[in-house]
Amino acid sequence: QVQLVESGGGLVQPGGSLTLSCAASGRTFSIYPMGAMGWYRQAPGNQRELVADITSGGDTNYADSVKGRFTISRDNAKNTVYLQMNSLKPEDTAVYYCNGRRMIGVILQEYWGQGTQVTVSS
Repeated sequence: QVQLVESGGGLVQPGGSLTLSCAASGRTFSIYPMGAMGWYRQAPGNQRELVADITSGGDTNYADSVKGRFTISRDNAKNTVYLQMNSLKPEDTAVYYCNGRRMIGVILQEYWGQGTQVTVSS
């Protein structure tokens, strides 16, 4: 069984910074390593949307709304993905979810964290 555990959310003023972390745990990573990992967010009344993702090789992809402000990175040895968020805006307020995907044979398995609240407000 795979678990994704997020940390680092909280309340921050506009223009401030936060770093989110997501650690994946499981007993089969040595056999079936985690592939792409990413961060999604969902604000009240909105659909869940991609914020950023990163492949196991380090290729990154960002939503236009966060380009230049957010940076995604990962530590493959620790099965951990990070999201450094700078110049935060009130519209970044949302629950942020960690996502991970890996292939087990020919089957794509997808995993989600429980979510962490980020609130940007003065």
